Amino acid sequence: MSELVLLKLGGSVITDKTRPFTARMDVINRLAAEINNALTDRGDDLRLIIGHGAGSFGHEVAAKYQTHKGAIAANSWPGFAEVAAAAAELNHIVMKALRQARVPAIRFQPSASTRTRGEQLMYFETFPLKEVLKHGLVPVIYGDVSVDANQGMSIVSTEKLFDNLARELSPGRIVLSGQVDGVYDRDPLTDPAAELIEEIDSSNWSEVEARLGGSHGVDVTGGMFTKVRDMYRLTLAMPPMQAMIISAEQPGNVEKVLKGQAVNFGTLIN
Repeated sequence: MSELVLLKLGGSVITDKTRPFTARMDVINRLAAEINNALTDRGDDLRLIIGHGAGSFGHEVAAKYQTHKGAIAANSWPGFAEVAAAAAELNHIVMKALRQARVPAIRFQPSASTRTRGEQLMYFETFPLKEVLKHGLVPVIYGDVSVDANQGMSIVSTEKLFDNLARELSPGRIVLSGQVDGVYDRDPLTDPAAELIEEIDSSNWSEVEARLGGSHGVDVTGGMFTKVRDMYRLTLAMPPMQAMIISAEQPGNVEKVLKGQAVNFGTLIN
């Protein structure tokens, strides 16, 4: 049986979040090459679905129009289209890099195939994605807008899409690659004394939750707590699936993980 891996390329690593609409082309091209190397090395033993964040493309416009809050103003629906266009612009860049690296990637636009209800993903049309996956293609999804049953519109994240796909497809691993080396007890970008948490499971989850989920948890971890909590809950629901949070800043990390090599970096969640 081939291994199915869901790989996220975080918006924090494929874009410069301090500069609106700025893709980090050197990183994107390198990651595309690493993905191709892993696929070539493993052949039929690896099936892959890629997702990526919106980074400084979608988040910039979404914040302007408050899209995550729904249709709250006269310009909400024009804003909905603007956010969708921004997310698609980054996806076009990522897709071009993957195709140039000879990855058989095919785009699936979430705003055309999902419906949300607040925080819940109600509907995600996955049949075409699952069909092309059977034939060796690499589906690519991304953080996007979604029509919402309660508030008119919302944002659907890559993690939400991965949660849905994981429950349908039972992957061996979910790999979230971003800017930092894994899960830390504090924000490593601002605190040099931050310590890496190498593994998260039922034996230490309460301690990890307390460290990351306190009154300032979300602020100091940059949203990491939500990702970790959701991945932990998903691995509990679907053993023996594992999740990994790693840095894509270090060349070779993504390739090694996709090849299934033993690694001494990142955080393992199981």
